[in-house]
Amino acid sequence: MIAAQQIQAHQRAIRAGVAEVATILQDLFGQKVTAAIAGVQDSRAVGKWSRGERSPHADAERRLRETLRIADLLLQEEPPSVVRAWFVGLNPMLDDRPPALVVAEDPGQVMRAARSFLATG
Repeated sequence: MIAAQQIQAHQRAIRAGVAEVATILQDLFGQKVTAAIAGVQDSRAVGKWSRGERSPHADAERRLRETLRIADLLLQEEPPSVVRAWFVGLNPMLDDRPPALVVAEDPGQVMRAARSFLATG
């Protein structure tokens, strides 16, 4: 079952336009956390991406898409409040660092932590 969910989450993250990705993450996490995930200082940039006024640089877009893929997998089993708490909380599988910050350097490790969270839930 998890494999099908992972494929679905991956396809959504790839097929969605960058404005849609930014909007989904902004709605889920808010502008400040989404900006931190993307690696930008100005949280207003997230709103501009969401409205299609600007596009994020390639690395920020990659981070946003990876985060959507992981968040979408979690959202298939958990409510948004739990997904938000999971992304910003300290995670023992990530050396007590929050997934929102680790996703930039190692999205695979964050995905493994998400799978583990779902498997033990």
